[in-house]
Formats: sequence, structure tokens, C-alpha cells
Amino acid sequence: MFEGGVPVAERDKDSQERLEAELHERLTAGEMESEEPSEAVRRRIAPRTEIRIQTTLDPIVEETNRYRSIAEEVDDRYDQYMKRAKRDGESRT
Repeated sequence: MFEGGVPVAERDKDSQERLEAELHERLTAGEMESEEPSEAVRRRIAPRTEIRIQTTLDPIVEETNRYRSIAEEVDDRYDQYMKRAKRDGESRT
């Protein structure tokens, strides 16, 4: 098929070659930036983060007290934690 006296396939080929040449020029123009490999790796690795929130009330103690006010526990699985939390709470004040 012809368009403007030039075959469409040939025109597309010229356009593609022109675009490839422009892309090549843009990618190779200017100075190439280089950095130390160890620095590049260190920059790419996400730092480890740890978020700690200090609270005045222990949510486990509060929830355990609420459950104990509603019903009796079948076992005493939280007793040691409650004793330790009470002891730690007294030492903080």
C-alpha cells in the first residue's frame, strides 16, 4: 500500500530506525555515572526499622481483666503474665 508515493512498510521502517537512533543517542550521550558496587548495594537495601510504642497500660492485662470480670477462666494460663505485669508496673512507679 502506498501513502504519499512511499510504501507504508518502508515509511514505518524509516520511522522506527529514526526512533532507535534517537534512543541510542539519548542513552549514550553524556558521562556515564558510576559508583562503588558496595555503596550501590547498601543504597538499594531497605534499612531495618523497628517501631516501639511505650504505653502506660498493657493491653493484654486490660483485656484479661475484662474477661475475668465476665467469666471464670478454665485454666490459669495468664496468671504468670499478670503477676509479672503487676510486678513490672510496681517497679515503674
